[in-house]
Amino acid sequence: MNYPAPAPRQSLLKTLFWRTTYTACAVLATSLGVFISLSIPLPGSGSASSEGEILREGGIMRPLARPVNVLIMGIDEVPEVEPGSEESFSGRSDTMLLLHLDPAAEKVSVLSIPRDTQVEIPGYGRTKINHANWMGGPALARDVINHNFNDVQIDRYLRVNTGAFQAIVDAIGGVRVFVPKDMYYVDQTQGLEIDLKEGWQTLDGDQAEQFARFRNDAYGDIGRVQRQQTLLKALRQRFTNPTIVARLPQLLGIAKDYTNTNLSPDELTALIRFGLQLTPETMQMVMLPGRASEVGEFNSSYWIMDEAKRDSILASYFDVQPPADFAGQTGAWDKVSSSQSPYDTQIAIQNASGRPDQGHHMADYLRELGFNSVYVVNDWPDSLEQTEIIVQQGDLDAARLVERRLAIGAVSSDSTGDLESELTVRVGRDWESPYW
Repeated sequence: MNYPAPAPRQSLLKTLFWRTTYTACAVLATSLGVFISLSIPLPGSGSASSEGEILREGGIMRPLARPVNVLIMGIDEVPEVEPGSEESFSGRSDTMLLLHLDPAAEKVSVLSIPRDTQVEIPGYGRTKINHANWMGGPALARDVINHNFNDVQIDRYLRVNTGAFQAIVDAIGGVRVFVPKDMYYVDQTQGLEIDLKEGWQTLDGDQAEQFARFRNDAYGDIGRVQRQQTLLKALRQRFTNPTIVARLPQLLGIAKDYTNTNLSPDELTALIRFGLQLTPETMQMVMLPGRASEVGEFNSSYWIMDEAKRDSILASYFDVQPPADFAGQTGAWDKVSSSQSPYDTQIAIQNASGRPDQGHHMADYLRELGFNSVYVVNDWPDSLEQTEIIVQQGDLDAARLVERRLAIGAVSSDSTGDLESELTVRVGRDWESPYW
């Protein structure tokens, strides 16, 4: 009998390491999920199943039966209330994420919705989306998303107090993040003091919250959304460390005090197990496209969503089409359904190679390849080994076309590039300019 050749020792050790890592993460995440659901009373008298079953009957721990949408809200601190009480989750939402978990496609899509997004709140009129939870709790927040985002179905919600983030980061020993510039800001009325230096740093909970809350630049709340996505990536990376299991008791206590959900224990466990089966490449993050309102345009500052691009993202990432009565009208949906060439995609070039003029060389090269809307922005302060093609406004097809034409780099499914672009190409040291 012929036996397969033994694997090299290095390969065996690598395989063992990753199996140990993912096993540790599964134990941690599953335990957290069950603990959250069992420890926190579900709001209202109805059960989660009354909103529609999301798990298959039978199977191993009842896997997902269909695509599931979960609304996650980070809630502002409510003063002078008991932590973990219903009242502690009644504030405005500082962060709003819409998650789409698709078991057939084996991917997770995350839409970040800026807190200042102008929406129609049923019964209240047009105002900022972060008012919805404060005005009517998760039920109204669900209705607002449904009403303003093409009737997208919200299956479940998870509310998290803002204090949870700082506590979790401290409990896992910090997160490693690149701070792109010095950040300094003091607001005595909020008791907020931000003082971070440019460069790679391991941030503790307080510093990570500073990084997330910094708004003292031209980008305001939209810059915060980008930094939240950066932190989400860093947290995911940190949770792949098997040493996190030893911190499980502390994390369980945090979960009890800081979260509120209508997911059942089985449902939350199934969602977490599904997420842990995926690779980082299958997690797609995008920010709601739009623009900042102009001075004097409204009586408050807003993020005005781009409805055409909203429709495109919902169709591509959430499999949600615009209402049927849009299809025959002129306007936003016509722009989405029109056949714009990917070569007309607006592409920002940012040099991160550590070598001068590489951004301009890349821009010239892309123009030679036929891309019509290419411009150069200020250099990225960090040096990258590999070129990144950042899907700033959700157009994965255009990003993959750029990747194929360049024959280098990697597509990054998040919105951490230049805000004015549809794609941002961050040029790394793997780029060899043909113009030397």
